[in-house]
Amino acid sequence: MSHTSLDWDTGPAGQRHAAVPAEGDATGLGAIAEGAGRVSVDDKAMINCRADVNQLLPLKYHWAWEKYLAACNNHWMPTEISMQADIALWKSRDGLTEEERRVVKRNLGFFATSESLVANNIVLAVYRQLTNPECRQYLLRQAFEEAVHTHTFQYIVESLGLEEGELFNMYREVPSITAKAAWALKYTQNLSDPSFGTGTPEKDRGFLRDLIAFYVVFEGMWFYTGFAQILSLGRRGRMVGIAEQYQYILRDESIHLNFGIDVINQIRAENPHLWTKAFAEEVREMLREACALEVAYGRDTMPRGFLGLNAALCEQYMHFITNRRCAQLGLSPLFPETENPFPWMSEVMDLKKEKNFFETRVIEYQNGGALSWD
Repeated sequence: MSHTSLDWDTGPAGQRHAAVPAEGDATGLGAIAEGAGRVSVDDKAMINCRADVNQLLPLKYHWAWEKYLAACNNHWMPTEISMQADIALWKSRDGLTEEERRVVKRNLGFFATSESLVANNIVLAVYRQLTNPECRQYLLRQAFEEAVHTHTFQYIVESLGLEEGELFNMYREVPSITAKAAWALKYTQNLSDPSFGTGTPEKDRGFLRDLIAFYVVFEGMWFYTGFAQILSLGRRGRMVGIAEQYQYILRDESIHLNFGIDVINQIRAENPHLWTKAFAEEVREMLREACALEVAYGRDTMPRGFLGLNAALCEQYMHFITNRRCAQLGLSPLFPETENPFPWMSEVMDLKKEKNFFETRVIEYQNGGALSWD
């Protein structure tokens, strides 16, 4: 994308207004347009914006700024959480069943590299194309949170003394995990090209596909089976340190998801020509494929199931979640109306309680009370 500076036309009373250049500078690193007019709220847009992306104020999308503040108030680090009980249980010969150990390892194997995939997408693709400074402010915070999540899995692997090569290479060696990673990367092939830029309907839809793949599918669907599995263990007093960390990650991911949904719907509102009937059906097919891949992952991680959890219940949960994502995008449901088999997951995500789910320490949840979870 070109680094051209903005040109300006002089209007009435000597005021200056942004002229529409052939290519806008979405990087914020272009030459300074000396004497240029001030940015107004109306100049701002989600994509293909001609306003200076370095000027945060005046805010246009207050929801983006509120999510940034909520994320800052949710700050945590994995090393704050004791792993002593988990270490003792993991090393105990009769501490966990083989099925439970398989679930823990598969979870760590998927999440350990998935958070890096999401972070790379944010930094190398989404940030470049989203031409709004308050949204970019949130993306900077989200990128840090993805680093914290990757740190979390390193901390767990190191604490339990697990084989690092086995865990961090599962996305290459375990077919159900490889299939999900390959699906996600398929939707960033164009965006991995440094010369890619929005500005045409075809490219703008490519950017929307990327947002849907990573925010709606990766963070809004594929993480939820793993969350349910580990939090289910925690509810029964097993691997409570890992479960507490997963709760914090789930809290972060819930805001990530809601931010992504808001971004997608705002781009759609500002560019209604992009959301054709054919594109809507394409998105529904994306969600259908993603659900099928997650169901396969659930079967792989739980071939026999354990107390209160099995692959069939996770499949029902994914149908429930997929229908929710369809509704959030204004799409018709993909599956018949389905009840949530894990209603306690909503309680785990409730940020308004004074103590965390496992009551290991008091936590102040400061923001996010108005967000819609699940």
